[in-house]
Amino acid sequence: MPKHEPERRCIISGEREGRDALVRLALSPDGEVLPDIGARAPGRGAWVKPDRALVAEAEAKGKLKGALQRAFKGDVRRVPEGMADRIEAGLKRAALDRLGLELRAGNLLLGSDRIAAAVDSGEAALVLHAADAAPDGVRKLAQRLHSAGGKAKAIALPTGRDELSLALGQANVVHAALRDRQAALRVESAVGRWRAYLGLHDGIGIEGGEPPAGLEL
Repeated sequence: MPKHEPERRCIISGEREGRDALVRLALSPDGEVLPDIGARAPGRGAWVKPDRALVAEAEAKGKLKGALQRAFKGDVRRVPEGMADRIEAGLKRAALDRLGLELRAGNLLLGSDRIAAAVDSGEAALVLHAADAAPDGVRKLAQRLHSAGGKAKAIALPTGRDELSLALGQANVVHAALRDRQAALRVESAVGRWRAYLGLHDGIGIEGGEPPAGLEL
């Protein structure tokens, strides 16, 4: 973790991480605890690891409510049920919103011809696949990435083409790519937190487009 990045402690596990590696929970004006995915809400916050199983277990055993009461020094009036689901929905929304922003900014490439051109030229910084992308299509793009000899990364999104297409306002979005390096980093960060929360650690940061043996993107 960079020295300049402030550390925060997960209220469930007690582990310390940089704030960008954790998920913030905040109090609404009426004392309800809600996910604050962008970490922008005013006031005191509580932090948890992006680990759905950890949050769900703490919630089921009643440990999450107690940890939140301690973190907010007794100011909590209500902890909604299904916090694990709420965090997952927030991370998904943040990632899909980020993709939408990059599309409107002209950074997200859609369409097989545009993606293939970026990959073949070695300009692609990040390639994305819908969860239900055909294995043959994923494999062909991986081979092209490898042949191009670039340092592009390939990431499988935790959602299928229907939801991805709806979020982007486009028809049948199965693959996407980014050439701009900063845009790619923004997307990788948002999608990476979503994947990490779901326990999908494999498939992040695959350079050159070739997944490890046995890994299905």
